Amino acid sequence: MEGDRLRAMSGELSAFRDAVRRFVEAELAPHEARWGKQQHVDRAAWRRAGEMGLLLCDVPEQYGGAGATFAHECVVFEELQRANVTSFGKHVHSIVAHYLLAYGTEAQKARWLPKMAAGEMVAAIAMSEPGAGSDLQGVRTRAVRQGDEYLVNGSKTFISNGYLANLICLVVKTDPQSGSKGVSLLMVETADLPGFRCGRILDKIGMHGQDTAELFFDDVRVPAENLLGGAEGRGFHQLMEQLPWERTIVAVAAVAAIERAVELTTEYARQRRAFGKALIEMQNTRFKLAECRTTAHIARVFLDHCIERVMDGTMDAATASMAKWWTTEQQCRVIDECLQLFGGYGYMMDYPIGKMYADARVQKIYGGTNEIMKELIARSL
Repeated sequence: MEGDRLRAMSGELSAFRDAVRRFVEAELAPHEARWGKQQHVDRAAWRRAGEMGLLLCDVPEQYGGAGATFAHECVVFEELQRANVTSFGKHVHSIVAHYLLAYGTEAQKARWLPKMAAGEMVAAIAMSEPGAGSDLQGVRTRAVRQGDEYLVNGSKTFISNGYLANLICLVVKTDPQSGSKGVSLLMVETADLPGFRCGRILDKIGMHGQDTAELFFDDVRVPAENLLGGAEGRGFHQLMEQLPWERTIVAVAAVAAIERAVELTTEYARQRRAFGKALIEMQNTRFKLAECRTTAHIARVFLDHCIERVMDGTMDAATASMAKWWTTEQQCRVIDECLQLFGGYGYMMDYPIGKMYADARVQKIYGGTNEIMKELIARSL
């Protein structure tokens, strides 16, 4: 991280990074392969991360967070990516925390944020449906007010943390006739909740340890006091306001993956010999790595600019969309180039570059597809 503000924090962030790296390498990375086979992480991992203060870094201490900055959050995201740990769904967990922090009542913040910070509660945000992905106005899950409760019916799909989540920020229609003004966010505690069912964990191309699941709501009763912010019809506005934060952290993961891919491939090219010399001595290899290293540097400079804008409150939707689509496109391109330099070994899952290749592809889809990102940027022209 090399922006002016980030440079001023470099010593603090470096010490924090060292601690995070040790934790990730000791507590998370050794279990990544096993988590991939079981399709979810262990709950104990969430509690350990909570004990280390790594779950809600930039949430105020009064709500159980570490009281640090967005830059500290980014360090954790980067270290997870560096260690190739894509199973641990901190990203979504943090997104839900920011919805609560921005719009929750004091009672809602006090009720849920400390448990999320401690890893006692795992959070998910349920937007996508079988017929509504990037088109949030097409949501059909319905919440009907009945006295002091909402009666919820509908289904969600592609929900990260869906299997483990015991707190879900649920996108619902409270007034189907009002278009975007009829969308609300309802916080749902799932433990022993009648009518709620988590379906299968979806079998994906990559990110096998990330518990992406289907969720079903059949006459589920949720207390009216769980309506985020206490008022109906604000959900679409809340989603639009927070999506730039979400898209920035997608870019954080993308840039960290690019940097790590270049690092791993350079190390491999120095060691691998072909035709009597090291792979890195061949001009094509050197030129490819030079191109990838340049992309990594440009991406890092842009990302640091975006991180500082998030920190000072000036990040806008168009810039976040630029960061999200461009860095994820580069992530997929650079990792593909790097895998090619590994040759046949790159296609083997024994080498981390193969897993990075499979895990990267979804980055261009979730958080709003890259096509939607370009449309949002075009609207700002």
